[in-house]
Amino acid sequence: MHIRRPHPTPAPGTGTPRHARTRRARTAGALLAVAALVVSACSPGGSSSAASPAAEAALAALPRATPDTLAPYYSQELKWRACGVPGFQCATLKAPVDYAQPQKGDVRLAVARKKATGPGKRIGSLLVNPGGPGGSAIGYLQAYAGIGYPAEVRARYDMVAVDPRGVARSEPIECLSGPQMDAYTQTDITPDDGAERSKLVDAFKTFAEGCGADSPELLRHVSTVEAARDMDILRAVLGDEKLHYVGASYGTFLGATYAGLFPQRAGRLVLDGAMDPSLPARRLNLDQTAGFETAFRAFARDCVQQPDCPLGTDAEKVGPNLKAFFEELDARPIPTGDADGRKLGESLATIGVIAAMYDEAAWAQLREALTMAMEENDGAGLLVLADSYYERDANGSYSNLMFANAAVNCLDLPSAFDTPEQVEADLPAFEKASPVFGEGLAWASLSCAYWPVAATGEPHRIKAEGAAPIVVVGTTRDPATPYRWARALAAQLSSARLLTYEGDGHTAYGRGSDCIDRAINTYLLRGTPPADKKRCS
Repeated sequence: MHIRRPHPTPAPGTGTPRHARTRRARTAGALLAVAALVVSACSPGGSSSAASPAAEAALAALPRATPDTLAPYYSQELKWRACGVPGFQCATLKAPVDYAQPQKGDVRLAVARKKATGPGKRIGSLLVNPGGPGGSAIGYLQAYAGIGYPAEVRARYDMVAVDPRGVARSEPIECLSGPQMDAYTQTDITPDDGAERSKLVDAFKTFAEGCGADSPELLRHVSTVEAARDMDILRAVLGDEKLHYVGASYGTFLGATYAGLFPQRAGRLVLDGAMDPSLPARRLNLDQTAGFETAFRAFARDCVQQPDCPLGTDAEKVGPNLKAFFEELDARPIPTGDADGRKLGESLATIGVIAAMYDEAAWAQLREALTMAMEENDGAGLLVLADSYYERDANGSYSNLMFANAAVNCLDLPSAFDTPEQVEADLPAFEKASPVFGEGLAWASLSCAYWPVAATGEPHRIKAEGAAPIVVVGTTRDPATPYRWARALAAQLSSARLLTYEGDGHTAYGRGSDCIDRAINTYLLRGTPPADKKRCS
């Protein structure tokens, strides 16, 4: 599974950013294309819900002194150039493919910035990451952060982004062609018999083999720890003593990892839509499944109050009604008018609904799409939502989001399940967590079992002892990063301040809460964090 953060756009007439669609806190799951776990998962590991022994240890900080073998990377100079978007500059950063053996070669990372506009004294660089894993930080910077963050923040900071290794412009991992991805995303994710189960396993294997054939060496070195180390090289090359950072969804795991590795270099860090690094993959997936159920129930309560709700007038029956509709699509997919002949089956419809859970502003669109599908036998609306989630364009091409998402997840943690039998045994737990989405998300959690590279990460706590105050933000009804994860991360980090948004949707900064925005802006501009456990609505 993966977490995604929506790209915010200004609300009409307000200038207040709104999240128009989900994008990086890697959602709970592109059911198929990333099914593994919310933010990190993969490889052999079993299905135990208890934390592994490794989770009892904290991430160890690296030595303060830069090793001689890495000195050439830390002393490189970036050559900035225009890159097609007015006001932005781009450059290429070199980092070692393998930090343990820098002599093995480099990975070239794409970097972009928009310089501080003034007035006011420049504070430094503010690195942003929208999550995923697999979301393009440069795309997020150029489409939103560099133009949509508060003017006072952009006045005092150079707004900077680096696409992590294997993502978007940074030597992107590729796995399947467009037509192959079309087939993959339509694979039945709730197998009814042995034949369907075998077809699903074959789909996971085909996806994994495609990724392994494309970038066999890089695939071993796209972990979150390595991406965090790349950020420290960028910090040094930019001339900043400390790293200032805003990370959303999976970006919180990346930011927390940086703080754990380099606590003395951690500056003003905002971790919005936080993940809990101490949990194993199965528990992460189960928690996220429950998170989507929480969000769906909020949608259900709202839907039955609207005149155009196609799922009935009783909130308690909305879930069963949707589940029954999914079962109808499983047996008889409906037309969509798609130029490539795709029909709307259960898997694409489920992703379409999940995509709308990231932001309550999408609920009206979801009601319309469900009405089209359920009453007019037209699946076009739900297909649009699913395609936006998968980042499929009108020409049938996919971004590398899903490929990078799986690559990072499957390297960061042992797989939630190793065999189909383990999934079947655990189905009751997932269906209890979410009667609507549980079965599909349980099967999606099997994907990393077939990954061609063994996981290098394990669950662990992050203390970051010695770091400056870190702001951890959690939303009480966040579907992709459940609120309990924010509380858990804040409890682990020695200097954390927990900031709570009582509301719906994924992440909180820039989504309409003046209370949240003021607290974060004050922290970024003055270095003054909010009081611990401050709550906003």
